[in-house]
Amino acid sequence: MATVDQLLEKHADVWRAATHHQFLDGVRDGSLAPHAFLRWLAQDYLFAADLLRFQARLLARAPRFAQAVLARGVVALEAELSWFERHARERGVELDGERLQPTETYRACLERLDNGPYEPAVVALWALERAYLEAWQSARPGAPAFRDFVEHWTVPAFGEYVGELQRAANPALDNADPIVIERTFVEIAQLERAFWDMALAEESR
Repeated sequence: MATVDQLLEKHADVWRAATHHQFLDGVRDGSLAPHAFLRWLAQDYLFAADLLRFQARLLARAPRFAQAVLARGVVALEAELSWFERHARERGVELDGERLQPTETYRACLERLDNGPYEPAVVALWALERAYLEAWQSARPGAPAFRDFVEHWTVPAFGEYVGELQRAANPALDNADPIVIERTFVEIAQLERAFWDMALAEESR
């Protein structure tokens, strides 16, 4: 039986590029400019809103065994948006600004997956959440200015959720074109890398 772990092994280089990055190094050692982090945060809020819509629709077409974890994810994402909004207000960050290109590209990817078969979509959801978890784990414990964020995105409950998503995604590999699954996995990893690159590219202008 194929498992999503095999995707991590086969595409180890692209996966590492998605989960280890200079941006995250800067969060860990404090070298990242605070305004660059806040710019990234505003874009991540827009992504989370896109993800909430994507996951709600995925839940509606999921097989029964996957519905519980997807439903918990929808509830958690709604709470996450409120958390973003509170932190943005405290820091004077505008959350309804312009979408940068990587954010828009990611939105288009989710829309395409939403209009396609369930199986690649659920693997994509697992991959993006797994990448997010591993990325922030690489930034632990985080410099004092960023530590609350690092701790928030590496809590044990998030790791447990990603593990449940993996168990929901594994059966999809038995019912989908393996080439499509691999292509989707690699695309998500590349989009994750582009999202980190975005913050540093904007900073260098």
